[in-house]
Amino acid sequence: MADKKDKKEAEVVGIEIGGLIAIVVIIAAWSSILAYLQVIANALGLSTFFNEVVALFNIWGPQAGDLFRGFLNFIIVLSIPVSLFFLIGIIYSVEQLKHIRKKEDERYDVKVEPAYETNAKGSAILADRWEKVLTYVSSENPSDWRQAILDADIMLEDVLTTLGYQGEGIGEKLKRVEKGDMKTLNSAWEAHKVRNQIAHEGGFPLSKFEAQRVIHMYREVFEEFFYI
Repeated sequence: MADKKDKKEAEVVGIEIGGLIAIVVIIAAWSSILAYLQVIANALGLSTFFNEVVALFNIWGPQAGDLFRGFLNFIIVLSIPVSLFFLIGIIYSVEQLKHIRKKEDERYDVKVEPAYETNAKGSAILADRWEKVLTYVSSENPSDWRQAILDADIMLEDVLTTLGYQGEGIGEKLKRVEKGDMKTLNSAWEAHKVRNQIAHEGGFPLSKFEAQRVIHMYREVFEEFFYI
């Protein structure tokens, strides 16, 4: 469909260029054309009619030429402010487009800052929260195992936010992580999926062994960035 449209536009442009060339050729060779038409008119017995037409053209031709030149000068003068108006419009549109692109980058860019940053000293706050997670998962109460995973997942979101990832929820933030930036990305995904099952499936079966396995995956992520 697009090819047909482009072809049609090319044909229109070709016709316009051809017409312009034809006008230039006629103007340049007008004397020769006039002489040729005189010969044809004489041959057809229309020399009197042809001479009258030429005489009429000689009378009105200069006036028509002056009128045409005046119109052309008007167009030239008018084109200056019109061109300036469109130039300002183009500049304004480009600047607005840059502004829109900047807003899109701020909203949808993968990272605000380089994501692979570590905290060599760890985080005392996260370490304290992690201790509570370990306490929950060491309990003999199944509800504590679920709470351990839910709390660890909240920690994961805090870590991703600290690393500079944007998005609503952990899922969106993990989608923006490059594999080279997080070696434990698969562990983060798997642990988060278990958390979603616990949160959204009321009867999701969870053994202590499975809870400890999931918490271990969270540990791998946090230890990669020295947050615990």
